[in-house]
Amino acid sequence: MSDLSVELTAPNGVKYTQPTGLFINNEWVKSRSREKITTINPTDETQITSVYSAGPEDVDIAVAAARKAFKDPSWRDISSTERGDLLYKLSQLIEQHKETLATIETWDNGKPYSVALNEDLAEAAGTIKYYAGYADKIHGQVIDTSPAKLAYTIREPVGVCGQIIPWNYPLAMAAWKLGPALCCGNTVVLKAAEQTPLSILYLANLIKEAGFPPGVVNILNGEGRKAGAAIAQHLGIDKIAFTGSTATGREIMKMASVNMKNITLETGGKSPLLVFDDADLDQAVKWAHIGIMSNMGQICTATSRVMVQEGVYDQFVSAFKEHVAKTSKVGNPFEDSTFQGPQVTKAQYDRVLSYIDSGKSEGATLVAGGEAYKDVGGKGFFIAPTIFTNVKDNMKIFREEVFGPFVVIVSFKTEEEAIDRANDTTYGLASALFTKDVVKAHRVARRLESGMVFINSSNDSDIRIPFGGVKMSGIGRELGEAGLSAYSSLKSVHCNLGNWL
Repeated sequence: MSDLSVELTAPNGVKYTQPTGLFINNEWVKSRSREKITTINPTDETQITSVYSAGPEDVDIAVAAARKAFKDPSWRDISSTERGDLLYKLSQLIEQHKETLATIETWDNGKPYSVALNEDLAEAAGTIKYYAGYADKIHGQVIDTSPAKLAYTIREPVGVCGQIIPWNYPLAMAAWKLGPALCCGNTVVLKAAEQTPLSILYLANLIKEAGFPPGVVNILNGEGRKAGAAIAQHLGIDKIAFTGSTATGREIMKMASVNMKNITLETGGKSPLLVFDDADLDQAVKWAHIGIMSNMGQICTATSRVMVQEGVYDQFVSAFKEHVAKTSKVGNPFEDSTFQGPQVTKAQYDRVLSYIDSGKSEGATLVAGGEAYKDVGGKGFFIAPTIFTNVKDNMKIFREEVFGPFVVIVSFKTEEEAIDRANDTTYGLASALFTKDVVKAHRVARRLESGMVFINSSNDSDIRIPFGGVKMSGIGRELGEAGLSAYSSLKSVHCNLGNWL
């Protein structure tokens, strides 16, 4: 184990043992190639540590372990209540280790520690706990046809599930996928994002401690083009679940077609937020700020296109700019006063800066930000919160997902215009609207082309409520009871009671 872990001290003084290997069959192993990935602290650009990087051979081994576990009586034949007990134990362990997990998340990802601890870890533990409660409540139904037949359905696990999680919410997204998969009796090969592998590796030890049999959960580090691609096209994997960019989602969908895998994709977004002239403007400003500036703007549902009715447009822009300046304090993510930490990587930092250049060159008006933020020790991938106005609908900054603390604000005249422009996008993950008119609110919500609509709020998420998009924002739903459908197959049984030939 000595060469498969390292003792680390985080910037906040927390000391812990960091696994650095691949977690296969409840054991830590090196990758066959011995290749490694170095993970970087985005706050000061220093190296944290290196972890072994999986390739196709390692994926083969992990899939074989998951397939064996799926067929093994120690997992296949345990009662649904026992599965729930294991999940509940895992949720308790996450709660017990939340300070360490939040520390790792902040160090590796750059999000504020207070957010990682109070929001992300609460969501991770809560999601696992939620699906623990569902484990013994998954059932089929008897369908009455005639006295000559007994017909019923059974919910069965899909099989071996490949899961690829993103870097913006590593632990929460792992929980979203592990919870329903294990609840339904599947086994898992999960790939961490190569940018943020550390917290998931620590979680692996908690999965073993909770009592899950060997091979039920296997966790790999690795690059998307190697390990991720190998998972997506592996003939031994029955289902693929992916959260990430739309471009990568399209490639995974193609690769998964090799054996027509069951797929769940949650991809990109360019979500609109509509502010009508009868809205509570103060609330609209505050929620719009949360909707785009939280988590450094690195949220798939971020309401990055703010559309304001012309009667209150100038007032909104002024109040929004003032609120961002007052609230979006950029700083070290381990400091309590910090609202916005660094972007997760240099590549993401450069991407956001390139969109700022695009907005300027296309003639939009830069109202705030628009530059790197260098007041946190002079290092790190920090960007000042950026606001553009006078944006045309055909500009890149209006149409493409930036994934940073970057918002465009435009005006509209009528409800019909707002709906048409909000829907004029290839994406359809989320949308928000602000109005005091309850009839208008529900009328507009019906017509917005998105998987989720927030009325008088933004970026709402609840583990009990389905999450997912339409159009090029994804396929399928996660969370809530709907999340179970993605990890179970419905079998119909026809029993002849008297229709003799």
